[in-house]
Amino acid sequence: MQGNPTFNEQDRIARQLEAVEGRFEELSIRITLPEVIADTALFQKLMREHSELSELNDIAVAYRKLLSDLEGTREMLEDPDMAELAREELPELEARLAEATQAARIALLPRDPDDHRNAVLEVRAGAGGDEAGLFAAQLLRMYTHYADSQGWKTELIEDGSTELGGVKESVILISGKNVFQKLKYESGVHRVQRVPVTESSGRIHTSTATVAVLPEAEDVEVTIDPNDLRIDTYRASGAGGQHVNRTDSAVRITHLPTGLVVTSQDQRSQIQNREKAMRVLKSRLYDLQREQQVGEYADRRRTQVGTGDRSERIRTYNFPQGRVTDHRIGLTLYKIDEIMEGHLDEIIDALTLAEQTALLNEER
Repeated sequence: MQGNPTFNEQDRIARQLEAVEGRFEELSIRITLPEVIADTALFQKLMREHSELSELNDIAVAYRKLLSDLEGTREMLEDPDMAELAREELPELEARLAEATQAARIALLPRDPDDHRNAVLEVRAGAGGDEAGLFAAQLLRMYTHYADSQGWKTELIEDGSTELGGVKESVILISGKNVFQKLKYESGVHRVQRVPVTESSGRIHTSTATVAVLPEAEDVEVTIDPNDLRIDTYRASGAGGQHVNRTDSAVRITHLPTGLVVTSQDQRSQIQNREKAMRVLKSRLYDLQREQQVGEYADRRRTQVGTGDRSERIRTYNFPQGRVTDHRIGLTLYKIDEIMEGHLDEIIDALTLAEQTALLNEER
């Protein structure tokens, strides 16, 4: 929604922002109370909410000041000595209010409650044989570079490298601020069109890889009965069957009720591999719960940038034409080399804007 905001709209947004200020002030007091600090789970929960509201609270304070300045300037119109100055300042203040109202609209939109979380990112080769594995490896490298550019930490959980340098299935854990918020749009089928390295005829080949992005679960959210687990250990091995080490340090955990299987072999320590595998298993179980519990949110997502379903083709990387096309929003960029190096901001920002625009349209 563009143009000058109506008075009713300003009043509605002002009241919403006033509530934000009130909640932020309440949290600022509660997180200093001894009984709250002593309750670790509650303290962490309130600290996270306080941190998440901080930016919105700044918007609220600035918006309230802008409304006050505008009201004072309009009152100056009644003063003959100040009227001319007020008429000069009024258009600029009204323009700033329109911009601030739009920014506040976006900031107040409903948020995915998992946006703040770390993410488990899984990449699997799809159709296309060896070329699909090579493309999957490129995608994994692309996301690792993007994570580095954001100051995030990446940990390899499952290394499914192939002899040719491709990836059959690999899993990484990405930790940092709002990782899931940025990467959640990447779930789906990624398609590549190019002349394969493994092909000598020069024929353009199409292959696919599947990406899944899951919010990392917190320990208190997923309870796993040890009796529901089958834990196997084996000797870790790399591409070509070369042993990574000579002890049975690799771990495979099977969750019997769901059939979910997680492996980890990146660490030389069996204990470390088991801990990493459990983090991924908890995230997959949390994702199953999330799909069941947030149907309303998922329905809203379907009308915007897609379902995040792993079977949905979301993006094509065409190397001969140097283009990347995101099919959900019709975005085409002719900068494939930059994108494959992890420069994903333009795509992610466009997907975020598309979702925000759809939500704003729903509120009209």
